[in-house]
Amino acid sequence: MADTLSALPLPDLAGFTHRWIEVDGVRLHAVEGGRAAGPVVVLLAGFPQTWWAWRAVLPDLVRRFRVIALDLPGQGHSDRPRGNYDTHTVAARVEAAVTGLGVAEFWLVAHDIGAWVAFSLALNHQQRLHGVALLDAGIPGITLPESVPTDPGRAWKTWHFAFHTVPDLPEVLLAGRERDYVAWFLQAKALAEDTFDSAEIDHYAAAVAAEDGLRALLAYYRDAAESGRRNHDALGRGALTVPVLGISSSHGSIPDMAASLSPWAENTRGVVIPGAGHFIPDEQPAAVVDAVTAFIDHG
Repeated sequence: MADTLSALPLPDLAGFTHRWIEVDGVRLHAVEGGRAAGPVVVLLAGFPQTWWAWRAVLPDLVRRFRVIALDLPGQGHSDRPRGNYDTHTVAARVEAAVTGLGVAEFWLVAHDIGAWVAFSLALNHQQRLHGVALLDAGIPGITLPESVPTDPGRAWKTWHFAFHTVPDLPEVLLAGRERDYVAWFLQAKALAEDTFDSAEIDHYAAAVAAEDGLRALLAYYRDAAESGRRNHDALGRGALTVPVLGISSSHGSIPDMAASLSPWAENTRGVVIPGAGHFIPDEQPAAVVDAVTAFIDHG
Protein backbone atom coordinates (compact mmCIF):
# COMPACT_ATOMS: atom_id res chain seq x y z
CA MET A 1 0.00 0.00 0.00
CA ALA A 2 2.94 2.33 0.64
CA ASP A 3 3.73 2.25 -3.10
CA THR A 4 0.21 3.38 -4.00
CA LEU A 5 0.56 6.32 -1.61
CA SER A 6 3.88 7.39 -3.08
CA ALA A 7 2.13 9.48 -5.74
CA LEU A 8 0.34 11.53 -3.06
CA PRO A 9 2.14 14.89 -2.71
CA LEU A 10 4.17 15.01 0.49
CA PRO A 11 4.47 18.56 1.85
CA ASP A 12 7.63 19.57 3.66
CA LEU A 13 7.96 21.88 6.63
CA ALA A 14 11.28 23.57 7.36
CA GLY A 15 13.09 21.93 10.26
CA PHE A 16 11.07 18.71 10.16
CA THR A 17 12.03 15.25 8.94
CA HIS A 18 9.64 12.68 7.51
CA ARG A 19 9.71 9.34 9.29
CA TRP A 20 7.98 6.01 8.62
CA ILE A 21 7.51 3.42 11.36
CA GLU A 22 6.17 -0.09 10.76
CA VAL A 23 3.83 -1.51 13.40
CA ASP A 24 2.35 -4.98 12.87
CA GLY A 25 2.90 -4.68 9.14
CA VAL A 26 1.28 -1.21 9.00
CA ARG A 27 3.47 1.74 7.99
CA LEU A 28 2.71 4.97 9.82
CA HIS A 29 4.00 8.34 8.71
CA ALA A 30 5.22 11.07 11.03
CA VAL A 31 7.16 14.28 10.91
CA GLU A 32 9.64 15.09 13.65
CA GLY A 33 11.60 18.16 14.66
CA GLY A 34 12.71 20.33 17.54
CA ARG A 35 15.00 19.93 20.50
CA ALA A 36 16.36 16.40 20.69
CA ALA A 37 16.71 16.59 24.48
CA GLY A 38 13.48 18.48 25.10
CA PRO A 39 10.18 17.13 26.40
CA VAL A 40 8.40 15.13 23.70
CA VAL A 41 5.04 16.32 22.38
CA VAL A 42 3.05 13.98 20.09
CA LEU A 43 0.30 15.50 17.92
CA LEU A 44 -2.68 13.65 16.41
CA ALA A 45 -5.03 15.30 13.89
CA GLY A 46 -8.68 14.57 13.16
CA PHE A 47 -11.13 14.21 10.27
CA PRO A 48 -10.69 15.14 7.43
CA GLN A 49 -7.12 16.30 8.03
CA THR A 50 -3.56 14.96 8.24
CA TRP A 51 -0.47 15.92 10.25
CA TRP A 52 -0.51 19.12 8.15
CA ALA A 53 -3.27 20.38 10.46
CA TRP A 54 -0.48 21.32 12.89
CA ARG A 55 1.64 23.22 10.31
CA ALA A 56 1.06 26.62 12.01
CA VAL A 57 1.62 25.21 15.51
CA LEU A 58 4.77 23.20 14.87
CA PRO A 59 7.31 26.02 14.28
CA ASP A 60 6.62 27.54 17.71
CA LEU A 61 6.44 24.26 19.62
CA VAL A 62 9.85 23.10 18.38
CA ARG A 63 11.56 26.04 20.08
CA ARG A 64 11.20 24.21 23.38
CA PHE A 65 10.11 20.67 22.62
CA ARG A 66 10.84 17.63 20.51
CA VAL A 67 7.66 17.39 18.45
CA ILE A 68 6.22 14.44 16.53
CA ALA A 69 3.12 14.90 14.36
CA LEU A 70 1.73 11.53 13.36
CA ASP A 71 -0.67 10.50 10.61
CA LEU A 72 -3.16 8.03 12.07
CA PRO A 73 -3.90 4.87 10.07
CA GLY A 74 -6.01 6.04 7.13
CA GLN A 75 -4.64 9.58 7.23
CA GLY A 76 -2.13 11.24 4.95
CA HIS A 77 0.82 9.01 4.11
CA SER A 78 0.05 6.31 6.67
CA ASP A 79 -1.26 2.96 5.46
CA ARG A 80 -4.98 2.24 5.30
CA PRO A 81 -5.15 -1.28 6.73
CA ARG A 82 -8.22 -3.47 6.64
CA GLY A 83 -9.62 -4.51 9.99
CA ASN A 84 -10.55 -2.69 13.16
CA TYR A 85 -10.42 1.06 13.58
CA ASP A 86 -11.74 1.09 17.12
CA THR A 87 -9.68 3.60 19.03
CA HIS A 88 -8.02 1.04 21.31
CA THR A 89 -6.66 -0.88 18.32
CA VAL A 90 -5.45 2.36 16.72
CA ALA A 91 -4.06 3.66 20.03
CA ALA A 92 -1.96 0.51 20.40
CA ARG A 93 -0.43 1.20 16.98
CA VAL A 94 0.22 4.84 17.83
CA GLU A 95 1.85 3.89 21.13
CA ALA A 96 4.05 1.34 19.37
CA ALA A 97 5.00 3.88 16.68
CA VAL A 98 6.07 6.41 19.31
CA THR A 99 8.12 3.69 20.98
CA GLY A 100 9.67 2.93 17.60
CA LEU A 101 10.83 6.55 17.45
CA GLY A 102 12.76 6.03 20.66
CA VAL A 103 10.35 7.86 22.97
CA ALA A 104 9.68 6.54 26.47
CA GLU A 105 7.38 9.23 27.90
CA PHE A 106 5.54 12.06 26.19
CA TRP A 107 2.82 14.69 26.19
CA LEU A 108 -0.09 13.93 23.87
CA VAL A 109 -2.09 16.65 22.07
CA ALA A 110 -4.97 15.60 19.84
CA HIS A 111 -7.96 16.99 17.93
CA ASP A 112 -11.27 15.48 16.76
CA ILE A 113 -10.88 11.72 16.02
CA GLY A 114 -7.26 12.12 17.05
CA ALA A 115 -8.65 12.96 20.50
CA TRP A 116 -10.73 9.76 20.38
CA VAL A 117 -7.51 7.81 19.92
CA ALA A 118 -5.65 9.86 22.52
CA PHE A 119 -8.30 9.21 25.19
CA SER A 120 -8.09 5.45 24.63
CA LEU A 121 -4.29 5.58 24.58
CA ALA A 122 -4.35 7.39 27.92
CA LEU A 123 -6.65 4.75 29.41
CA ASN A 124 -4.25 1.96 28.46
CA HIS A 125 -0.85 3.63 28.74
CA GLN A 126 -1.02 6.24 31.48
CA GLN A 127 2.50 5.29 32.56
CA ARG A 128 3.80 6.58 29.20
CA LEU A 129 2.11 9.98 29.42
CA HIS A 130 2.98 13.17 31.26
CA GLY A 131 -0.40 14.59 30.22
CA VAL A 132 -2.97 14.67 27.43
CA ALA A 133 -4.61 17.71 25.81
CA LEU A 134 -7.84 17.09 23.88
CA LEU A 135 -9.23 19.65 21.42
CA ASP A 136 -12.95 19.98 20.57
CA ALA A 137 -14.05 16.35 20.44
CA GLY A 138 -16.83 14.20 21.83
CA ILE A 139 -15.29 10.92 22.98
CA PRO A 140 -17.06 7.66 21.93
CA GLY A 141 -19.02 6.12 24.77
CA ILE A 142 -18.04 9.00 27.05
CA THR A 143 -19.12 12.40 25.76
CA LEU A 144 -20.09 11.68 22.14
CA PRO A 145 -23.89 12.06 21.77
CA GLU A 146 -25.75 8.85 20.95
CA SER A 147 -28.31 10.66 18.80
CA VAL A 148 -28.15 13.41 16.20
CA PRO A 149 -30.36 16.46 16.81
CA THR A 150 -32.93 17.24 14.13
CA ASP A 151 -32.94 21.00 14.73
CA PRO A 152 -31.07 22.42 11.70
CA GLY A 153 -29.40 24.98 13.93
CA ARG A 154 -27.59 22.18 15.76
CA ALA A 155 -27.72 19.21 13.39
CA TRP A 156 -25.11 20.61 10.99
CA LYS A 157 -22.41 20.05 13.62
CA THR A 158 -23.06 16.33 14.17
CA TRP A 159 -25.17 14.96 11.30
CA HIS A 160 -22.17 13.17 9.76
CA PHE A 161 -21.74 10.83 12.73
CA ALA A 162 -24.84 8.92 11.64
CA PHE A 163 -24.14 9.20 7.91
CA HIS A 164 -20.62 7.80 8.25
CA THR A 165 -21.85 4.68 10.04
CA VAL A 166 -24.19 3.63 7.21
CA PRO A 167 -22.57 0.70 5.36
CA ASP A 168 -21.43 1.41 1.79
CA LEU A 169 -23.71 4.37 1.05
CA PRO A 170 -21.20 7.15 1.89
CA GLU A 171 -18.62 5.59 -0.42
CA VAL A 172 -21.15 5.44 -3.27
CA LEU A 173 -22.17 9.07 -2.80
CA LEU A 174 -18.73 10.52 -2.09
CA ALA A 175 -16.42 8.68 -4.51
CA GLY A 176 -15.13 11.27 -6.94
CA ARG A 177 -16.64 14.08 -4.83
CA GLU A 178 -14.12 13.98 -1.98
CA ARG A 179 -13.01 17.57 -2.53
CA ASP A 180 -16.55 18.95 -2.25
CA TYR A 181 -17.11 16.95 0.92
CA VAL A 182 -13.84 17.94 2.55
CA ALA A 183 -14.36 21.58 1.59
CA TRP A 184 -17.75 21.63 3.30
CA PHE A 185 -16.26 20.49 6.61
CA LEU A 186 -13.33 22.88 6.49
CA GLN A 187 -15.44 25.88 5.48
CA ALA A 188 -18.58 25.23 7.52
CA LYS A 189 -16.89 24.28 10.78
CA ALA A 190 -14.26 27.00 10.85
CA LEU A 191 -15.43 30.32 12.23
CA ALA A 192 -14.13 32.16 9.16
CA GLU A 193 -14.97 30.55 5.82
CA ASP A 194 -11.63 31.62 4.35
CA THR A 195 -9.54 29.87 7.02
CA PHE A 196 -8.48 27.24 4.48
CA ASP A 197 -7.23 28.23 1.06
CA SER A 198 -7.74 26.20 -2.09
CA ALA A 199 -4.36 24.48 -1.84
CA GLU A 200 -5.06 23.29 1.70
CA ILE A 201 -8.45 21.92 0.69
CA ASP A 202 -6.78 20.16 -2.25
CA HIS A 203 -4.20 18.63 0.10
CA TYR A 204 -6.74 17.14 2.50
CA ALA A 205 -9.10 16.01 -0.27
CA ALA A 206 -6.28 14.21 -2.08
CA ALA A 207 -5.36 12.35 1.11
CA VAL A 208 -8.96 11.26 1.67
CA ALA A 209 -9.30 10.14 -1.95
CA ALA A 210 -6.01 8.23 -2.04
CA GLU A 211 -6.02 4.42 -1.82
CA ASP A 212 -8.86 3.48 0.51
CA GLY A 213 -8.56 6.69 2.52
CA LEU A 214 -12.29 7.32 2.54
CA ARG A 215 -13.08 3.77 3.65
CA ALA A 216 -10.47 3.93 6.40
CA LEU A 217 -11.61 7.27 7.79
CA LEU A 218 -15.26 6.21 7.79
CA ALA A 219 -14.20 3.13 9.75
CA TYR A 220 -13.40 5.29 12.79
CA TYR A 221 -17.08 6.23 12.94
CA ARG A 222 -18.32 2.75 12.09
CA ASP A 223 -16.24 1.33 14.94
CA ALA A 224 -17.13 4.14 17.38
CA ALA A 225 -19.58 1.93 19.29
CA GLU A 226 -16.81 -0.61 19.89
CA SER A 227 -14.49 2.22 20.89
CA GLY A 228 -17.06 3.36 23.44
CA ARG A 229 -17.54 -0.12 24.84
CA ARG A 230 -13.80 -0.59 25.28
CA ASN A 231 -13.49 2.87 26.83
CA HIS A 232 -16.07 1.92 29.46
CA ASP A 233 -14.37 -1.41 30.10
CA ALA A 234 -11.09 0.40 30.70
CA LEU A 235 -12.72 2.99 32.95
CA GLY A 236 -14.06 0.12 35.03
CA ARG A 237 -10.48 -0.22 36.25
CA GLY A 238 -10.48 3.40 37.39
CA ALA A 239 -10.60 6.97 36.13
CA LEU A 240 -7.74 8.63 34.32
CA THR A 241 -5.10 9.93 36.71
CA VAL A 242 -2.86 11.55 34.10
CA PRO A 243 -3.40 15.33 33.82
CA VAL A 244 -5.98 16.22 31.15
CA LEU A 245 -6.38 19.58 29.43
CA GLY A 246 -9.63 20.21 27.59
CA ILE A 247 -9.24 22.84 24.87
CA SER A 248 -12.51 24.31 23.64
CA SER A 249 -13.21 27.23 21.34
CA SER A 250 -15.74 30.02 21.24
CA HIS A 251 -17.57 28.51 18.26
CA GLY A 252 -16.62 24.83 18.39
CA SER A 253 -18.62 21.66 18.85
CA ILE A 254 -18.01 21.09 22.59
CA PRO A 255 -18.52 24.28 24.64
CA ASP A 256 -16.58 23.04 27.69
CA MET A 257 -14.22 20.13 27.06
CA ALA A 258 -12.95 20.14 30.64
CA ALA A 259 -16.43 19.83 32.15
CA SER A 260 -17.33 17.02 29.76
CA LEU A 261 -14.19 15.07 30.66
CA SER A 262 -13.99 15.75 34.40
CA PRO A 263 -16.24 12.82 35.47
CA TRP A 264 -13.73 10.46 33.85
CA ALA A 265 -10.44 12.08 34.86
CA GLU A 266 -9.13 13.01 38.31
CA ASN A 267 -7.00 15.95 37.18
CA THR A 268 -8.75 18.06 34.56
CA ARG A 269 -8.37 21.67 33.62
CA GLY A 270 -9.70 23.64 30.67
CA VAL A 271 -9.25 26.61 28.40
CA VAL A 272 -11.60 28.23 25.89
CA ILE A 273 -9.91 29.84 22.90
CA PRO A 274 -11.80 32.79 21.41
CA GLY A 275 -12.16 33.51 17.73
CA ALA A 276 -12.20 29.90 16.56
CA GLY A 277 -14.55 27.22 15.35
CA HIS A 278 -13.82 23.50 15.26
CA PHE A 279 -10.38 23.65 13.62
CA ILE A 280 -8.63 25.42 16.48
CA PRO A 281 -4.99 24.70 15.47
CA ASP A 282 -5.62 26.23 12.03
CA GLU A 283 -7.68 29.16 13.29
CA GLN A 284 -5.79 30.22 16.42
CA PRO A 285 -2.40 28.47 16.35
CA ALA A 286 -0.65 30.89 18.71
CA ALA A 287 -3.34 30.38 21.34
CA VAL A 288 -2.99 26.60 20.99
CA VAL A 289 0.78 26.88 21.47
CA ASP A 290 0.26 29.04 24.55
CA ALA A 291 -2.28 26.63 26.04
CA VAL A 292 -0.15 23.55 25.43
CA THR A 293 3.02 25.22 26.69
CA ALA A 294 1.29 26.40 29.87
CA PHE A 295 -0.10 22.91 30.41
CA ILE A 296 3.37 21.37 30.11
CA ASP A 297 4.94 24.03 32.32
CA HIS A 298 2.28 23.46 34.97
CA GLY A 299 3.31 19.83 34.88
